[in-house]
Amino acid sequence: MDALRTLQSVDGTRLGYRLWREGSQPRRAIVLLHGMASNMTRWSEFVEHTSMKHHWDILRPDLRGHVESFARGRLGMEVWSRDLQTLLDVERYETAVVIGHSLGAQVAVHFAARHPERVQGLVLIDPVFHQALRGTMRVADGLRPMLEGIVSLILFLNRIGLRRRSIPGRDLRIMDEATRSKFLGAGKQEEMIDLYSSPWEDLKYFPVASYLQELLEIIRPLPPLSQINAPILTLLSKGITYTDPETTRRLLAEHPQTQIETIDAYHWPLTENPLQVRNTIEAWCKRFPN
Repeated sequence: MDALRTLQSVDGTRLGYRLWREGSQPRRAIVLLHGMASNMTRWSEFVEHTSMKHHWDILRPDLRGHVESFARGRLGMEVWSRDLQTLLDVERYETAVVIGHSLGAQVAVHFAARHPERVQGLVLIDPVFHQALRGTMRVADGLRPMLEGIVSLILFLNRIGLRRRSIPGRDLRIMDEATRSKFLGAGKQEEMIDLYSSPWEDLKYFPVASYLQELLEIIRPLPPLSQINAPILTLLSKGITYTDPETTRRLLAEHPQTQIETIDAYHWPLTENPLQVRNTIEAWCKRFPN
């Protein structure tokens, strides 16, 4: 049912994804997009437990640069949006509900702005608006020219052979389950935040140039939501975030078909509160006809 597949992008890059499909013919589709320095296994628990898989096909790509879609080189919203369009074409879906967390939410908005005819609805989990940046994210935005220069240098070094020869993958479902047991179950939220927000932990499993590019992409301005005709469900963590909550809510409210729900989590709701996330998404998606 949940089969690993591959396709070749328009530029020849091999892209990996999983497809849950009951039967041989396409049904309605949802696309699950993971976050920064993450991979499709962050959605494994959702796919296993959601009742939507009995009525929907579920696509889980590894975004270009990640695990089954590993590639060095330039990454960005334009590339990821083109890859998503190719995926829908290959699997014969005219439209889909696109669901993304963090970086995945950014990709979803960019894709919907570029291809409004392909998006039936959007679910954005902790999206990042440039106008709402604060803390380290705002600092990173101010350092953009320097970071872009570092990325160009690292990519050049990669092309001439200076790079890690092997980068291990990681199963984020296993990590998330262990986190709930070890940290959240013991009331150690601060330790959990330190682990999940640590770039050093992510960089054990992800190229430096790719990490910096994704950081820059996640904080770049989003297209105006007015360009999107589809309804939007937004799930916002109630705890610590990288953006100002009031500004984020104001910007979301500018879209006439936006529903905002608060999740009891810091910034990793799929890890911290998967049941609330799943129930909220399932209830909202009932609006779409069979």
